[in-house]
Amino acid sequence: MRASESATSTRSPEAKRQAALRLSLVTLGDPNRQTGGYRYHRMMAWAASTYGAEIRFRSIPDIPWPLPMGPAARTLRAAAVRSDAIVLDSLVAAFAAPWIVRSSVPVIAVLHQAPGGVGHGRSRSIVQGALDRSAYRHASGFIAAGQGLVDTLQRSGVPDERIRFVPPGCDVPFGGGPSLDLRRGRDVAVLCVANWTPNKGIVELLKAFASLPDSAATLWLVGATDVDRRYAERVRRRVAAPDLSRRVVIRGALPFEEVARMYRSADVFALCSLVDAYGTAWAEAIAAGLPVVGWRTANLPRLAEHGREALMPEPGDLRGLASALHAVTGDAGLRARLAAGARRRAGTLPTWRRSEELFFEAVRELLGRPAAERERDNRGRSVVHRVDDPALRANGLDVVHETMKRATSVLVGIMLSAVPNATAFASATSILHASS
Repeated sequence: MRASESATSTRSPEAKRQAALRLSLVTLGDPNRQTGGYRYHRMMAWAASTYGAEIRFRSIPDIPWPLPMGPAARTLRAAAVRSDAIVLDSLVAAFAAPWIVRSSVPVIAVLHQAPGGVGHGRSRSIVQGALDRSAYRHASGFIAAGQGLVDTLQRSGVPDERIRFVPPGCDVPFGGGPSLDLRRGRDVAVLCVANWTPNKGIVELLKAFASLPDSAATLWLVGATDVDRRYAERVRRRVAAPDLSRRVVIRGALPFEEVARMYRSADVFALCSLVDAYGTAWAEAIAAGLPVVGWRTANLPRLAEHGREALMPEPGDLRGLASALHAVTGDAGLRARLAAGARRRAGTLPTWRRSEELFFEAVRELLGRPAAERERDNRGRSVVHRVDDPALRANGLDVVHETMKRATSVLVGIMLSAVPNATAFASATSILHASS
């Protein structure tokens, strides 16, 4: 990781003293993790002083669901101290739900995922979605990192004036030194940049890649391998099979400069993700001039056009995926045409500088709305979680808070009742009460 991307990095003590806008960004666990969402936050934090702002990270402990709901109360209280606003990562919205109503400063939610999260079971997705929406009920505004998330908010009834679309930057730095030899004696080098989780489709990519002739391509897997141990074991077993073991290389998580060098050295980029709200890795590959192979789903159809910059089989069509890989690795002319299309499309993609400008402009606009207007929206206009009971309106925020606490306890109970773990339920309940 670059020092400039560290969550603890600053540009200068003087710049921090002069910051006019003080923000606390509440996230989950270590903010230096190597994912697109965490990198988005680090880039904004690093750029903050340029825009007359300061971003401090406040982390809710990354412990088993739903236990972070307890320490979330303390984290939110600390985040409000000497801050003009809280920037709430969508990863922690559910945990903040019972406590966010108490915030003494405005809250802006930054969405990298839809309510309910990604990759959870049905019960948890339902419960988390309800809690996410409860938290968003009290947000002064929303910054969405993907157009699909903007659409989700609009369908939920959030007014357009409370939503800002701020995509991540996609520019890949031109590093020094010669290109890497990623082909390893084969015709083509295929790169996949993704952490090993089921929604990234790595096992499906391996199955399709195995259908290629041995001499066709070498596949490089870049990304954290320890996010989901059970899934990682599936990936490793497939890579170890005789038909893949000599032509798949696992590199694990790498500093971004090394990832950028691999983008510049590869011939094709392949990622079979199903749910990326934006798909930074796809966009970075296009910015680097690489043909892209991936499912026609998530945000990829917004970033590329089938046959122009990418080949996009329908989700789950393994035969179609194998056919796309055969075509792009075996036809140099097709590969060149797709690469030329990617280079043209690259000029339309946002840079990090532009994303930073949009982010801090959005924050100031959302905070600049009159306080009375924000309060009116928070109480009645948001249909994310309306409060229509006259008794609640008459008794004020304390009653709303107590109602939310009780609803949260019920929702947690529903979710945990599906799992025979009385200890976890007791721990969650005690933490909720202790934090109130």
